[in-house]
Amino acid sequence: MNNRHLMSFLFLVLAPALALPAQTRREVPERATERIQREVRHEILMLPYYGVFDNISYKVEGYNVTLMGQVVRPTLKTDVARVVKRIEGVEKVDNQIEVLPVSPMDDQLRLRLYRAIYGFGALERYALPVVKPIRIIVKNGNVVLEGVVDSEADKNMVNLRAKSVSDVFSVTDHLRVVK
Repeated sequence: MNNRHLMSFLFLVLAPALALPAQTRREVPERATERIQREVRHEILMLPYYGVFDNISYKVEGYNVTLMGQVVRPTLKTDVARVVKRIEGVEKVDNQIEVLPVSPMDDQLRLRLYRAIYGFGALERYALPVVKPIRIIVKNGNVVLEGVVDSEADKNMVNLRAKSVSDVFSVTDHLRVVK
């Protein structure tokens, strides 16, 4: 009987200790996640070839970063992953960024959309910052507008300006109003 109690006691004491290595998830401090988010955003904005026709978003889960979006240049996709991997604390980078197909027609469309949106008098103030707040993504003649604007009226105006450009098949508006 005494031996049975000893075995029960050892089981109760050793079972949790043996289970610890099986736990692969570790707690991530909220401050660490916020720091990684700030640094990822900063590194993306500092990329030299990140332009108005590229859209890069990210998601931070613990020490892992998932990159999403669309870019015109294939080198930008690898540059983003490279700079994010160098951030202290980042353990894994999942690069899901799509490289848009090479198309002279899409390139012409991008320029016409840029002129229609950023060259319009009421929207010129959005052309002033180095990092443009309105992103113009063109894939096979289909346009997606990403980014932020100041008002609902500006959002509608950008959408109308994009739809007025010839050779545009469709316009999807993902603009957010930030006040």
